[in-house]
Amino acid sequence: MRTPALYLSHGAPPLADDPTWTRQLADWSTHLPHPTAILIVSAHWEAAPLTIGATHTTPLVYDFWGFPQHYYDVTYTPPGAPALATEIGRLLDGRVHQDPERGLDHGAYVPLVEMYPDADIPTLQISMPTLDPQELFDLGRKLAPLRDQGVLIIGSGFTTHNLREIDPHAGDNAPAWSKEFDEWTDLAVTTRDIDALIDFQRKAPAAHIAHPRTEHYAPLFVALGASDDKPLRQRAVVDGYWYGLAKRSFQFD
Repeated sequence: MRTPALYLSHGAPPLADDPTWTRQLADWSTHLPHPTAILIVSAHWEAAPLTIGATHTTPLVYDFWGFPQHYYDVTYTPPGAPALATEIGRLLDGRVHQDPERGLDHGAYVPLVEMYPDADIPTLQISMPTLDPQELFDLGRKLAPLRDQGVLIIGSGFTTHNLREIDPHAGDNAPAWSKEFDEWTDLAVTTRDIDALIDFQRKAPAAHIAHPRTEHYAPLFVALGASDDKPLRQRAVVDGYWYGLAKRSFQFD
């Protein structure tokens, strides 16, 4: 069974209170093949060399501050994935680090709670060892064989991410910079213009406003690298805006 690779916009913890977004993620998962394991790369974990998080069930990382208590009461306890960790080490020629106490951060567990609420699928998170798009694309290429083993590879970020520009009243009336960057990304991904995507900081409109720092766009390149080379085999599954930020998410079949 060959599973898709995904790029999703995970949002801040309050996005889990948005009934539209939670329904979109829940509906998405029902149309996916049931994975043997989940491998997730989140915008919220950068560490070099590439680091593999807990291979056993470990407490979550609540990597945010100043929110109401109920966001810190969320739990998610999927089985560990030691066999997957071993296979990742093999695919990457052993050039990995182990951090057995590092649990899933909110870029991983917030969407997974909505997509796989039973928490019954072995789940593993790895760090981004760099923010360089080409290197992350190449990493995705190396991880791609996991899809043939039923592993669901997820890059979790946000298609536009500028917290200084958040507007709680924006709704679908997103600012021009967010819409322009979002639409450019959609076209570049669906036509598989990899060269433009890798050079997005120079090619995309409003790139430096959409991503003052690029960590939330970076997981896209892992998912792209893990995908096939056929332009018609990728599509946006989620679109729209939250507080003016583009929550566009892609499935690479």
